[in-house]
Amino acid sequence: MLSVNKLSPLRQKRGLSAIELAKAVGISRQTVYAIESGTYVPNTVVALRLARALDCSVEDLFQLEGDPGPDLRAESATLLDATDTPVPGQMVELCEVGGKLMASPPAPQAWYFPASDAVVESAHPDGSAQVRLFHGTVDVQNRILVAGCDPGISVLSKHVQAAGTGLVLAHRNSSQSLDLLRRGAIHVAGTHLTGGVDHYFKKGTVAVISFAIWEEGIVTALGNPKGIRGIEDFARPDVSIMNREEGAGTRRLLDDGLRKLGVPSEKVLGYNRTAPGHLPAAWHVRTGTADCCIATRAAARVLGLGFIPLVSERYDLAIRREFLDLPGIQALLDTLGKSSFRRELEGLGGYDAKSAGSRMA
Repeated sequence: MLSVNKLSPLRQKRGLSAIELAKAVGISRQTVYAIESGTYVPNTVVALRLARALDCSVEDLFQLEGDPGPDLRAESATLLDATDTPVPGQMVELCEVGGKLMASPPAPQAWYFPASDAVVESAHPDGSAQVRLFHGTVDVQNRILVAGCDPGISVLSKHVQAAGTGLVLAHRNSSQSLDLLRRGAIHVAGTHLTGGVDHYFKKGTVAVISFAIWEEGIVTALGNPKGIRGIEDFARPDVSIMNREEGAGTRRLLDDGLRKLGVPSEKVLGYNRTAPGHLPAAWHVRTGTADCCIATRAAARVLGLGFIPLVSERYDLAIRREFLDLPGIQALLDTLGKSSFRRELEGLGGYDAKSAGSRMA
């Protein structure tokens, strides 16, 4: 018996009518409606054709009662350096060397120059600048400028690039991202501030698209040597934290927690020290300059750190409605619904991408 049937929402997310999908699959419109209502169970051929037409897996469309879904393929590999063994859940990159599959944990901090197209020759107080391009031309029209704080956007960028569109990623917290969108400086703003879009924009002027539901919590050193259990331990004199800057969602999460506990920020060692992002904050825990911070589970996993969950929140992408018809935005929205993207994002840990691409407003 089928317990999960997502044909209707996936069809609507792709912008296909029942007639269009029926034509692509070679079945009648009535059959599409019957499958969506659960009164007709498709055979293997029809299920495969539906998945191909919607660019997803059969498991994304249908699941059996009690079926947890497809498992990711497992491989045997050799760690690049056994003296620095990654913990379960930590990311690795794979490469075949001399017939052997090698697994290399990526550097926690980039040691290479970031991608760039030009260098600044002169900058002016009004915000204008003169830049010199490294190459003769840059296809700037086939790019989408995205501001946000979720490191998972880099996964989206890789998959969108495969569709022929480039994402230019600007790291900003949620408040800063929404302000940039309000000023017309970017195409997409990432945010996890409740009511943030309503605060910055008039109703109906911005589309809100779900990116994923993520877990935020306390990141500790591996093994949690300080025995931290919750935000109440931040007031201990032997515990130091790395905070986030004003306007960051995790900063508000911390402030709300301290307020509910009646703990003044002055009692928190390190409260005035800030790091510009989830990974930079977690890196301070990794290097021992802080005992803990508040960040995402994925940030803890990529650095091999401990994690104590506090909340699950939806991270959204806010897009001005006049940008929705841009080919690059359409490629981005289409990518959000692809099973390959969702599998990779969820594989990082702490992400639930089932609602990715769904219209929230």
